[in-house]
Amino acid sequence: MEKPPLPSDEDGRVLAESRSDTALVAADEEGSAGADGPEDDRPAWDSKLQYVLAQVGFSVGLGNVWRFPYLCHQNGGGAFMLLYVMLLLIIGVPLFFMELAAGQSIRQGSIGVWKHISPRLAGIGYSSCMVCFFVALYYNVIIAWSLFYMGNSFQYPLPWEQCPVDMISNQTVKECASSSPTSYFWFRKALDISDSIDQSGEFNPIMTGCLLAAWAIVCLAMIKGIKSSAKVMYFSSVFPYAVLICFLIRGLMLDGAIEGIKYLFYPKLEIWGEVQVWRQAATQVFFALGLGYGSVIAYSSYNPVHNNCHRDAIMVSGINFMTSVLASLVVFVVLGFRAKNIALDCVVANVARMAGMATTGSSEHWWPWFNTSDPKSVTLQDYREWYSQYGSLLGSNLTDCDPDREMSKGVEGTGLAFIAFTEAMALFPASPFWSTLFFLMLLNLGLSTMFGTMQGILTPLMDNFRVLGRHKTMLTVCSCILGFFIGLLFTQRSGNYFVTMFDDYSATMPLIIVVVFETISVAWIYGADRFLDDVEVMLHWRPPVIYRYLWKYVCLLGMVGLLAASLLRMVFKRPTYTAWNHTTGSETSLEYPGWALVMLSMLIIVASLPVPIGYLLSFLRGGQSLPVEEGEIEPPRERYSKCNSAEPELNNHHSPLDEDRNRSRSTFLPLGAEHYRLLPQQEEGEEEEEEDTGL
Repeated sequence: MEKPPLPSDEDGRVLAESRSDTALVAADEEGSAGADGPEDDRPAWDSKLQYVLAQVGFSVGLGNVWRFPYLCHQNGGGAFMLLYVMLLLIIGVPLFFMELAAGQSIRQGSIGVWKHISPRLAGIGYSSCMVCFFVALYYNVIIAWSLFYMGNSFQYPLPWEQCPVDMISNQTVKECASSSPTSYFWFRKALDISDSIDQSGEFNPIMTGCLLAAWAIVCLAMIKGIKSSAKVMYFSSVFPYAVLICFLIRGLMLDGAIEGIKYLFYPKLEIWGEVQVWRQAATQVFFALGLGYGSVIAYSSYNPVHNNCHRDAIMVSGINFMTSVLASLVVFVVLGFRAKNIALDCVVANVARMAGMATTGSSEHWWPWFNTSDPKSVTLQDYREWYSQYGSLLGSNLTDCDPDREMSKGVEGTGLAFIAFTEAMALFPASPFWSTLFFLMLLNLGLSTMFGTMQGILTPLMDNFRVLGRHKTMLTVCSCILGFFIGLLFTQRSGNYFVTMFDDYSATMPLIIVVVFETISVAWIYGADRFLDDVEVMLHWRPPVIYRYLWKYVCLLGMVGLLAASLLRMVFKRPTYTAWNHTTGSETSLEYPGWALVMLSMLIIVASLPVPIGYLLSFLRGGQSLPVEEGEIEPPRERYSKCNSAEPELNNHHSPLDEDRNRSRSTFLPLGAEHYRLLPQQEEGEEEEEEDTGL
């Protein structure tokens, strides 16, 4: 059957100015090899395993380790997981499948894919590239931090186990005594952080060197395109799983591990009534799969045309979720052990304080039955049982030493990786070994995601600009050099505050806007049915019709709702950041100054601006044809029809739009030239008659 023509604007121009109006019929097995004919020079994955590892390595990143466990902890444990799985199935998987199918069928990067659907949508791809660039800038700083900590793990005892002593006063450094050894090492030794974003300070030379090393690693891995980065993926994608399993086995042997797991999974279903929880779950689904970055499209564009991308979408999404659950188990096993140790230290301190009381107090009825002369022999259970009966009589001198209080102090991001987790690992036997493993895992998680992010920048540029495609190595090196010099912003004393700003605002809003336009483009402009027809040609079977309704309504409404919630949150709640106060040795929440608000607003605007600019430029061109890029061969203007002797004669006709323009229309799924034949030129009268009949 012939597909309906694309919707026209007021002037009668078709929005997708050079796209298919004719039906696609699956190619014969003998002709399927020809489908890749025009793309013979395009790189390809060496194996399916290589591709899967690349997609998993990109989607499974640091957020799975230090963001997902925190969200579960703060939003109802098991209840949040159920909500996450539901949103993953009805929003995440369909959108992920859509990006995989688009990249694999068109075999272009994000710019080429959306330009293929309509020249007016080319701005979507440029926005994706811009967001990828912003993310790459600060993400490589996190890799630099991991390199710094990994380098400091090769010593015993670990440098963050104890507070340093002031050589002049021969006393513990005040800033460390007011906080903790791990907090002091992170904020003072690693970052040498200022008290606010206004105090920029000088560059941190050690972190600058680590950032240079991080960019050098990325450059060397990406310099030969997917051929070089894919080989690195065999290690960088698999190694984190080996480390997480080792940590889980070791952690389950620790005192307090079971309590930590119970705290994680205890469900609080009433949390479903809060809008904030739905917003956080949807945001986590969105970022966990890497939607909108263009990296998913770039990776899938190197696949064979008939690869089963539907199965890939379900498999990668499932692996991503199970990785998040595995990481959550590891995190809460370790945090449960840490909380139990803090509670035991509290018991020892309180019992020692009681032992120092006057001996006449021993005759009081509230005096404990356990031995106060040996504080370390007192169990947490005995102490808490005694405190529950008599604690109210003692005022505020003693506390109940509840480990749940420590567990309730949710930590995420750098606070989890570089403070809480390092504190727990310092208590492990052979702590340098476990510390080295942990930060090597963070390094590999960061690198595998960084490779995908860079691919989301380089692939669209090389596909869209032939000059850049011919100088792949030079483009990669120049991109990494530019990233390093701009990244120096994050190595000054206030650099951590800029990392927080970029993480919170440079990607969130622009990516949601990008995915909203992607969904509109496929589901409404190109047409969900038309897209499913093309996917059927590609897969040799038709995906379930439920995807049509998910793309057109559920996913689109969900993304618009998420965008509205994010906008309202920014409008009604002034953006803040967490700053370190060296005087009190604690963290405080500060509002961004005026210039910083302008900067974060510009990040959002600059990343989102290519979408309307691309549409406006294409609109101003009007009926002018797009210029042919350097090195690109302009397609012939003859009319083609699908060549299949078994087809009914009716299927060989074109839509009236094609006949009027006397131009060829490319299909969404590129096919080889052998699938078409040149139609004989018709007489003018015949053409008009065909137009009148609508055939």
